[in-house]
Amino acid sequence: MSEQTNLPELGFRATLRYLWHQLTSMRTALILLMMLGVAAVPGSLIPQRGQNPIAVRDYYNANPDLARWVDRFSGFDVYGSSWFSAIYILLFISLIGCVLPRTIEHFQAMRALPPATPKNLSRLEEFESFVGDKDSLERARLWFKKHRFRVRIDNDSISAEKGYLRETGNLFFHLALILVLIGVSFGALFGMRGEAIINQGERFINVPTTYDSISYGKLVDESSLPTFSITVDKFVAKYDPFTNAPQDYTAYVTVTDSRGTSEKTIKVNNPLTFDSTRVYLQANGYSPIVTVRDSKGFVAFQGPVPFLPQDGNLRSIGSIKVPDADPQIGFVSSFVPTYERSTNQGAISSYPELLDPKLLFSIWQGDLGLDTGVPQSIYRIDTSKMKKIGLSSLKPGERFDFDEGSITFEGVIPWVNLQVVQDPGKEFALFGAIVAVLGLLASLFGRRRRIWIRVAGNKVEVAGLAKNGAPGLNEEVAVFIKEIKGEM
Repeated sequence: MSEQTNLPELGFRATLRYLWHQLTSMRTALILLMMLGVAAVPGSLIPQRGQNPIAVRDYYNANPDLARWVDRFSGFDVYGSSWFSAIYILLFISLIGCVLPRTIEHFQAMRALPPATPKNLSRLEEFESFVGDKDSLERARLWFKKHRFRVRIDNDSISAEKGYLRETGNLFFHLALILVLIGVSFGALFGMRGEAIINQGERFINVPTTYDSISYGKLVDESSLPTFSITVDKFVAKYDPFTNAPQDYTAYVTVTDSRGTSEKTIKVNNPLTFDSTRVYLQANGYSPIVTVRDSKGFVAFQGPVPFLPQDGNLRSIGSIKVPDADPQIGFVSSFVPTYERSTNQGAISSYPELLDPKLLFSIWQGDLGLDTGVPQSIYRIDTSKMKKIGLSSLKPGERFDFDEGSITFEGVIPWVNLQVVQDPGKEFALFGAIVAVLGLLASLFGRRRRIWIRVAGNKVEVAGLAKNGAPGLNEEVAVFIKEIKGEM
């Protein structure tokens, strides 16, 4: 009968040690990195509640049953979900547990002496034996010193090593990935991002109600917003008259903060800075100024309405909603700064500046749906339950009358989109990305090799060994032998 082997059961500490070993292996880190990339895919395919709540609402309207299942698995908030955070944290721990011990061992090895000269050098690659003299070891030592080899000198031999930069670069690459993860984590936990469209002449105050959209990190709220205000005094856009391509965007602003009031400029690559908060010039467009009166001649709406650009010549769409009219009225509109007529597309803009501005619109009567509590786009009107009562176009200063009232196109002013970003981890992420690139280059082009020389009487033996099969060892050993022979 064969004897049965009984294996002892793992205890609690041994189980934890085994799990830690599995988690901190390089294979596990690569698997988690792949899982993180796969887990991020739904965030780019499915609208996210924090970035586009209107698109999420439309998704619910189009696919109500599927949307409930997607929401149940945090599909509309992928990057803040528990399962995405779990993969992210496990990857973070795995990289630390995998890289840090290797880093400590590597730097200890760098400070240690090279291995002793093997007894049988003839078994190594690039071996050569020749007749020399007693000064061969001294010439070898000087050559190693000149070429920055680490050496170990024995009585009749020298062991030299060089090329730890390859492994150092590899470790720095992985350490930099940890730094990038730290930077991204800081931004997700303590950052803030918001956007606001500001018409020329209006003031932006850094409070939550001024933003068109705003999102906070997991550990911050509105109390973390710095105190400042920005008044957009003037916006100037310059375009190439031949290609219509933009040449420069400049917003002239008046800034008020704890240091006082000052006049500054914002350009695309020159943001305003308030400590760790930056204000970027993100986009621009036009806001037609209109006055809408009801059938009794009372003003039901007056002011600028931002329109959304659709192309490089700033042909824009927008909606003018008049909920105070009785019944409610909406204008589905488009605006062109330089009007031209196309046989295929209708009204188009031939240049992005205000050379021949024109406002085109259709008039709709009925419930605008503003009291339902459901968020909707400021640039569009749901006309499915409304009645069309008019169609016209206006130039600045013109007025159009209809049975339920009138609309006057008073003029046009530019608007700018300001993006306010507070990202305390971006320096870590940027530094980590730079170190990662440098480390990757070092690991790709670094060559680690060892060279030994032994002198016994007038017999000199030289051998070399390339780690990781790095090329160029034979040329380097040949140069070294010529130096020993005194042929250089």
